[in-house]
Amino acid sequence: GVKTEEVYEYNLFEAIWKVISTPKYLSYLFTGFTNTLLLTILAAIIGLVIGFVVAIIKIFSIDNKYLKVPAVICDIYTTVVRGTPVALQLFIMVFALLAIPGFKVAAVILTFGINSGAYVSESIRAGILSIDKGQMEAGRALGLPYNVVMKKIVLPQAIRNCLPSLGNEFIALIKETSVVSFITVMDLYSAFRAIATGSFAYKSVYLIMGVLYFVIIFVVS
Repeated sequence: GVKTEEVYEYNLFEAIWKVISTPKYLSYLFTGFTNTLLLTILAAIIGLVIGFVVAIIKIFSIDNKYLKVPAVICDIYTTVVRGTPVALQLFIMVFALLAIPGFKVAAVILTFGINSGAYVSESIRAGILSIDKGQMEAGRALGLPYNVVMKKIVLPQAIRNCLPSLGNEFIALIKETSVVSFITVMDLYSAFRAIATGSFAYKSVYLIMGVLYFVIIFVVS
């Protein structure tokens, strides 16, 4: 018969030593961690800007007839983005809408930013709506313009109220970035997958990956 070579599975401590003592694996980890961090931060900034604009349009459209059409567009945007998987959005953006040579990383960041913006907008809108209407009415009764009341009284309290949900969205964004490995972009998940493939220590390496993700998210929390 044909002899098959048995694959040796390292125990946890051997796998950790294998990773930290191999320059190539450390390079994978550094590149993957850096890319994950940059991707998450940049996407979060884009999502925060988009989410804030969308939330303001929806809120202001209640009393402004000129914002009715933009508000409908924003509703379609949030419904479509939140109703489809981020992996599908990523494939469409990278291989169809933004299939431009050398633009892959930017397309990935934009995709996650657009996806995050849909969730952020609802968090901010909920935060604004959670403020008692009497505060707006009191500010208006004192002669303050609507924009001033919103900026000085309503928004500071709304932001405080929606901070927990925004933090949860940032945590979810960290974990969602792992899907970029499917389009050959090196992130923390793909770095560990390459290490596991090279060392054959699949169980131990993936266990280390889970612990590292937990530590990152725990620190962010």
